[in-house]
Amino acid sequence: MAGKKSLPPSPLALPLPALPAIEGLTLGSAQAGIRYVAREDVTMMLMPPGSSVAGVFTKNKCPGAPIDWCRDALKGGRARALVVTAGNSNVFTGRAGRETCEATAKAMAELAGCKPREVFLASTGVIGERLPTAKLTAALPPLFGQLQAEGWAAAAAAIMTTDTFPKGATRTATIGDATVTVNGIAKGSGMIAPDMATMLCFLATDAKIPAAALQAILKKGVDKSFNCVTVDSDTSTSDTVLLFATGGVKHPRVPADPPPALLRDFARAVHEVLMDLALMVARDGEGAQKLIRIDVTGAVSRKSAHRIAMSIANSPLVKTAIAGEDANWGRIVMAVGKAGEPADRDLLSVSIGGTWMARHGGLVPDYDETPVVAHMRGREIEIAVDLGLGTGRATAWTCDLTHGYIDINGAYRS
Repeated sequence: MAGKKSLPPSPLALPLPALPAIEGLTLGSAQAGIRYVAREDVTMMLMPPGSSVAGVFTKNKCPGAPIDWCRDALKGGRARALVVTAGNSNVFTGRAGRETCEATAKAMAELAGCKPREVFLASTGVIGERLPTAKLTAALPPLFGQLQAEGWAAAAAAIMTTDTFPKGATRTATIGDATVTVNGIAKGSGMIAPDMATMLCFLATDAKIPAAALQAILKKGVDKSFNCVTVDSDTSTSDTVLLFATGGVKHPRVPADPPPALLRDFARAVHEVLMDLALMVARDGEGAQKLIRIDVTGAVSRKSAHRIAMSIANSPLVKTAIAGEDANWGRIVMAVGKAGEPADRDLLSVSIGGTWMARHGGLVPDYDETPVVAHMRGREIEIAVDLGLGTGRATAWTCDLTHGYIDINGAYRS
């Protein structure tokens, strides 16, 4: 990695929006030399006392040491700091990995004046190599002295690995008559099939929300966003989504079990930030040239529709056909059938780019492939499938599968 040239931005890249300051939160990034040379690879966030936190993590059964640390820390519901490293995931490192987490949290807690369990940790990068603890902890004190409220853009870049562009999103919402802000940054490009790759996502708000309410909003938002996105069907050992609430803006008090109406607009803002970031991850899929949206309707349930949509999204044959701009709807039918969900080939309908190619189990009479071919040449591809069995519906997003994916991953550790 150290000697590699950076990849050109994905053709699907979006510009990083201006992310405003979050009252009470400061952040920054620095070079620790963990794996990369001459680039920032450690990020720090500092929150005021009393900040609450919510988190969702990978379901991979071989998680990294930072995942175990955060799951335990999350039980307290409070956060004062976050430390993120890029280049080394601190996964499959045994006792050494746990000791690195303990040392990092201890060093950060001394700087922040808090308990180690109020420090959250995340790492992304190569699996199976020890994280150089001394380099990391040595980088923390000078970085702590440089934190600022406007450090979002640098942080978004510092958490990247094979990403080709930094990812960020922001929204505002109202709680009572007060306006609050929600910011988010994320990284992810390959090993993406979140089941909550190496995917990290950090959100912050200046609202004051109890941890339990914050957790419910985050979990629902992740299910509708990151859990509907896939690049390569591989669920990372490091997937982490954290949401911090600093309480910097005064608004009507939010109880532990708030009435739905009180936080409805806030939940909307969180969900929109998560969705923006999830789609940016799909846009930055390793080697991606096309963003693909898959809409499934007529399934026996929402869960069944989701599984079918993800089966299509994860199919290498579907993804390579789209990379080759081949309107091969037979591969879509195959992916529906292999999902293991209720389906009837004689009721199935398939559309690409708004043109129905097959209806009720057969090719549409006088089907003209011309508009479909034109659609396949674009950057954003739309696939629709109707099973004709019920009212269940779901949407998934993915990207095409190109030679670029092999090139990037074949040389990942080089």
